[in-house]
Amino acid sequence: MKKTAVYPGTFDPFTNGHLDLVNRSLSMFDEVIIAIAPSLKKQPLFSLEERFTMIRKSLKNMKRVRIEVFDGLLVEYVRTKKGCAIVRGLRAMSDFEYELQMALMNRRLDPDIETVFMMPNEEYSFLTATIVKEIASLGGAVDRLVPPTVNMELKKRFRKIPAA
Repeated sequence: MKKTAVYPGTFDPFTNGHLDLVNRSLSMFDEVIIAIAPSLKKQPLFSLEERFTMIRKSLKNMKRVRIEVFDGLLVEYVRTKKGCAIVRGLRAMSDFEYELQMALMNRRLDPDIETVFMMPNEEYSFLTATIVKEIASLGGAVDRLVPPTVNMELKKRFRKIPAA
């Protein structure tokens, strides 16, 4: 039986830390669905369509990965995709409390869906999309933190326009 995992997030933007977790997930699951959430609370920098396109281009040669947009209750979405697991990244202890609460609630909603916590490569253990956006907005280099497609889009978004 095929094992499908869902990796949910806003991915605003998709980072090398996210990519690392996708690769690690593929070693455990037959298929990984990257499920992009709208997250209006976070006021994303990129639209859903832009995030979808950047992720698709970043993963263009990866097999066994699907990218979809979802809205609503995560466990319901995982159930409709016949998924067996939710993949979540843990960078630091500060992530753990929130992720534990979510995992326990998801287990209560559907005990057949497991949450798998994964730690990224040490190289990305500090990396957040928020930090990437802040560095890029101030003109800093993020090329080692994000896939090339994402780097290009961040440069376009934060291109400094001289005052007239």
